[in-house]
Amino acid sequence: MPKKRRNGGRSKKNRGHTNGVPCTHCGRIVPKDKAIKRYTVRNMVDASSLRDIKDNRAFENFSIPKLYTKLQYCISCGIHLRVVRVRNHEVRRSRAPPVRVFKREEEHKTVTN
Repeated sequence: MPKKRRNGGRSKKNRGHTNGVPCTHCGRIVPKDKAIKRYTVRNMVDASSLRDIKDNRAFENFSIPKLYTKLQYCISCGIHLRVVRVRNHEVRRSRAPPVRVFKREEEHKTVTN
């Protein structure tokens, strides 16, 4: 039988067994090494409320805390939510890290004079 992936879809090397973690989206228990993991950092409040808070704050150097969450998806939810994509045979074999896209804040700001 041909082997589809070099690691069998897991990052468990000579470990035998790994604990399960619940999927963030559907709650399915997935092996920890097989889960698709993403770490997100978000503001606690949305942009419009953040602007109102900055206008009416008493302290100038006060920073609003952020929400740090680790999201762990099963394969089905990762594909369904487009966290990861299905890749063809040649691209699947490449061991190079994917190209990262950085969003710049300067492009999103509007210039007012």
